[in-house]
Order: sequence, then structure tokens, then C-alpha cells
Amino acid sequence: MQKKIKDTSKHISNKVKAYSKQYMKTNILFLSFVLTSVLNAMLLRYLTVKNYFDIFPILADLAVVVMVGAFGYFFKPKNQFKYFATCSIFFTVLCVINSMYYTNYLSFASLSLLQTSLQIVDVADAVVENVMELKDFSYIWAPIALFFLNHALKKKDYYKKVAEIEVGKVRALNTMVFGLIVIGVFISTLNSVDISRLGKQWNREYVVMRFGIYTYQINDVISSLKPQISPLFGYDEKAREFREYYDKRSQEEHKENEYTNVFKGKNLLVIHDESMQQFVMDLKFNGEELTPNLNRIASEGLFFSNFYAQESVGTSSDTEFTFNTALMPATSGTVFISYWDREYVTIPKLLKEQGYYAFSMHGNKGSMWNRDTVHLKTLGYDKFYNYKNDFKIDETIGLGLSDKSFFRQAVPKIKKIQEKNKNFYGTLIMLSNHTPFSDIEHLPDPIAVDYKYEKENPETGEKETVSAPYMEGTKLGNYFKFVHYADSAIGQLFDDLDKAGILDNTVVVIYGDHDAKLKESEYEYFYNYDPYTDSVLDKDDPNYRDVDFYDYELNRKVPFIIWTKDHENDEKFTKEITKVMGMYDVLPTLGNMFGFTDKYALGHDIFSTDENVVIFPDGNWLTDKMYYNHQKGEGKVLHDGDTVSIDYIEKYNQMSEEVLNVSDSIIVYDLIKKQDEAKKIVDDYNNK
Repeated sequence: MQKKIKDTSKHISNKVKAYSKQYMKTNILFLSFVLTSVLNAMLLRYLTVKNYFDIFPILADLAVVVMVGAFGYFFKPKNQFKYFATCSIFFTVLCVINSMYYTNYLSFASLSLLQTSLQIVDVADAVVENVMELKDFSYIWAPIALFFLNHALKKKDYYKKVAEIEVGKVRALNTMVFGLIVIGVFISTLNSVDISRLGKQWNREYVVMRFGIYTYQINDVISSLKPQISPLFGYDEKAREFREYYDKRSQEEHKENEYTNVFKGKNLLVIHDESMQQFVMDLKFNGEELTPNLNRIASEGLFFSNFYAQESVGTSSDTEFTFNTALMPATSGTVFISYWDREYVTIPKLLKEQGYYAFSMHGNKGSMWNRDTVHLKTLGYDKFYNYKNDFKIDETIGLGLSDKSFFRQAVPKIKKIQEKNKNFYGTLIMLSNHTPFSDIEHLPDPIAVDYKYEKENPETGEKETVSAPYMEGTKLGNYFKFVHYADSAIGQLFDDLDKAGILDNTVVVIYGDHDAKLKESEYEYFYNYDPYTDSVLDKDDPNYRDVDFYDYELNRKVPFIIWTKDHENDEKFTKEITKVMGMYDVLPTLGNMFGFTDKYALGHDIFSTDENVVIFPDGNWLTDKMYYNHQKGEGKVLHDGDTVSIDYIEKYNQMSEEVLNVSDSIIVYDLIKKQDEAKKIVDDYNNK
């Protein structure tokens, strides 16, 4: 009996070995396609999120590649290479695009970005100069390897031999079964948090780390169809969550403070300061301030020194949306492109109820980010002045009309608006300080960003001034030059507004719309340059400053200033506010000052909240105590001596998820309009 069992076992073992050997010999192309595609996915994670050996995303990527590869067996062996090569090129392109995107934005690309492809045409230089790096093309080895392999197989009559034994449909079915088994094994490892984050998609880094790049991309395609599909499903659940959230918010006590109604009846002029980060306000080069005008205005007004933009892939357009609505950007796509036809409560609409005339001005094309439609139909401005329609293009810097010419032409228009209207709310969107910061030759008198110091001449023994290049010729150095120009333009604008008598009854708000979108390596050079050797300090040097994730993120804060004329001696209007604040806090804060309210605002009046939190579109959040990285499940306590509890972290994690969910539901399902309509029907019925 034992001998029979042994012989049977040996027979089965020999058959398995023989089958495996034959399978390996007759499926070389398929196996090579699977291997190269999975290795590329691992390489992408190595160059981005670093979890390249984690088994879970490997399983997920393997399952996708196997399922895609299975369809190759429906082709005759001699034609299979065309299919596998096409799929390999497609997977490679996905890796290249995501690698480039992560390099610059620490996130992964989305199909919804294709909806904004027309915007990229206008910033093509930025894409070329700031996005592409050599490492981003390290994935092209995969299709190249397949081409060489195909050439070698042809020489050995491989495809002819395979055709004699292969039954394509059977192999396709078997391969799909194997793929489904891998999928089943992978699904068994998931928990409710994983599934929730996959569905919501806003935590893209986590999705790639857990599900792999290919699953992420498939899920992204589904998420990118959300504008068309989502409103058809799940409305009741989202409407319930929406009502519960705002019922809870309505129970919060409305607090009046020393700033309540202080600006009621005044004009409001907003300056959208393109790509202006706050750290530049602290910089001097060879004793010359980089931003003397912003520094002066900040010292004369309310300066919010811990203010953060909350933009996503829509960059400037996301900021314009959040500033005016106190909602978060869309989790998929951009509001200006995908969700502009929804109803939102906005600053222009609220001030127009008080008799204000609302306008916006920009020196770029009106079609950029769909502004010509969104500003008028969605945000509620009365007029949008833009590009050639309303401005003479007499001086260009970077992407379009220079800021100084833009402001020079804007002031007479504002003066006419002031003369014809009781009050106005205006937004001036700057442009010159926009990536790629390469149009240096058109900058008038650019500031020098070198490092001058005294050195003893070895021949004469006398002291002489020498110059080390420092930031000259670097992308960050070029950014500083554009910052200095933008600051000069703001100084000119204030002078012209004052001469025109516009500042006498006008509150001016200045905000940076987002950071400069430059890489961490630029800051490493900035902080660690040694002018005496014209080199960068070694990492082992005690003076070396490492720029880690938290340094980089915290440095992305932007200026926010509320300024009024003739308050230089009033501490109430001339002080620094250090509490953390986000773009979604602007509407409630200004609303308290100007006498309007928005019950759907997600932020808070900064003067009425004890502890504020800034929630970012990727789920990360910031308080005065901590920056929390939701993707990695870790955080950084900001001040020595401070401690945070697990309950503290859980509280803000829950709040972050709740705010992002409610905001996205408002945008996707048009909940403000639908809830207001439902309330009106009920009120009309009760009043009968």
C-alpha cells in the first residue's frame, strides 16, 4: 500500500514538473510581460512611497497584470507580441506619468487631470522645466526588454512551436482563474479602513501603498467618472450625513468678538498673490529685503503668520473656490472644470445681498481654468475683466500680461466702479510670479540672489568684496527674483490706489494662493550652501539642515494679510495672529467683520475659535500642536514640551474625514441647492 501511494505521489510530482517545465518553455512572452510590469510597479513605489517589497501591493499589481495578460491568449501566438507590447507600453506610460507627478506634487496622477489638459497648454514650459527628471524615464526598460526578447524568440521559431501545442482559450481561462485566486487572496487581507480609503480616493499615497499603482489607476478611472455617475447613486445617504453635520454645526454657539462688524459698509479688495510663500518675507540678500512692500503692509495690518492654502490638483482655481465658499476642493477633478454648474454660497453673492458690486480681474485668458464661466455663473461676480478683452497687452512677463501693467490698467477701472456703486468687492488675480520662473530677461532690474562677503586679498592684504553665486541660476533663486518683482508690483498698486482715493474706505486682503511647487532638493541647497567653498555642506556636517517631509510641508504656508488705511497706531488692526488658519477660514472671518454669514462654511472665524485645525485635501491636518500625516499614520509635535494623546489624534482624524466627505458630497450631489429647495417646499406647505 505504501509503495502504491509512493508511486502515485511520484507520478503526480513528475507530471507537475513536466507540466511546469513545458509551461515555462511555452509561455516565455507572457511571463516576461508579467514580470517586467510588476517590477516596474515596484520600481515606481521604490522611487516614491518606498514600500517596494510590501507583499500586498505586489499581489494587487500581479493580479491586474495577470488578468490583463490573460486576454493575450485569445490571439494566435505569432500575434501575441503586439498585444503584450501594447500593454507593456501602456503600463510604462502610467508609471512615467505618476513618477513625474509624484516628483513635483508628492501625490499620484489622476485621469480627471485630463479634463484640465487644456490648462497645461498654457503652462507647457513649467511642465518641461519643473516636472521631467531622468529617473522618471527609468521604466522604459520594460517594453524595450520585450522587444529584444521577441526578436530572440523569433530566431528560435518559438511562436511556431507554441502554436502546435497551445489551446488559446484554455490558457486564457486558466490564467484568469489564477488571476482571480490572487485577487481573492489579496481581498482577504483587506480591512474596512482599506476599502473605505480606496472608495474615497482622496488619500492617493495610501491607496498606491496598499493596492499598487495599477489598482489605483483602475479605481481612479472609476472615481473620475464620479461627476457623471455619482449623482445617480447614494444621494439619500449623503444628504443624511450632510444634514447631520450641519445640525451639529448649528448648535455651536455664535460668538461675537472685537472684530464683529468692524468693516461693515467698507469696500473689499482682494489681491490673489500668485505662488507667494510666506518664508520669503523673512529673506534678505546682501542686506536688501526680498519683499519690502509685503513686510510693510503686514506690519501695518492684521498679519496671519500661520496661514495655509488647501489646494489640490486645481491649484489656483481650487484656492479661488475655497476662498470664496469655505468648502474644500473636489476629491476628484476640479470644481472649476467638473462641478462648476452646482450651487454654492459665495462671498460675492453674500456681499451683493448688501448692495455690493462684485468684480474680478486677471491678466490671463478668461478660458484658463474655465474662469470666464465660473466667476460669473458660479461664484457670482458681476463682471470678469480678463486678458485681451479688457486689458492692453503692452508688457508680458512669464505667462502673460505683467503684474505692473495689469495693476496700472486696473486702478482706473476700479475708480469708475467706485464712482458708480455704493460698495464694491473686487478680486485682482496676479500672474507674473507663476512657475516656471524662467522669464528672467523680461524682469526689470531683477534682485541679485548671490552672497557677497569680504575677503582678504592674498597679494595686497586688503579687504575686498567678493561674490559667491549662491541662488543665482537655481530654480529657487529664479523664484526669488519673481517674488521680488511681484512685491514691487504690489507696492506700486498701493501707491496708485491711494492716489486715486480708493483706499480711504477700502479693506485690502492679500493672500498667497499656494506654494511655489518647487522640490525639496531646492531647499536643501538653499539652507546648506557654503559660500566660502561654493558647494553644499556634507550631510555629516553639524551645520547641515535636513529638509524632511514635515519641514517641507510646514514651509508651504502662504501670506494672509487684512489691511486698512490709517490704523497704524491701533493695535487691534496692526498685529500678528499666530494661530493656524486655513483658506476655508477666510469666509467666516471676513463674514464676522463685514456682517455676512454662510451656514455651509466648513471653516471658522479665526477670532472665535479656541483651537483651530487646517485640513488638507489628502487628509493630513495641522493644529497649533501637531502636523499629522494621514497617509503614513504618523505626526510631528511642533513644540518642545507639548504632548498629544491618541484621543487627540483620533478626534482630528475623524474630523478630517468628516469634513472631506461632507464637502465632496456638497460638490458632487449639489446638496446646497437640493436642500434649500426641499426646505422651501416644506416652508411653503407649512405657510398654507
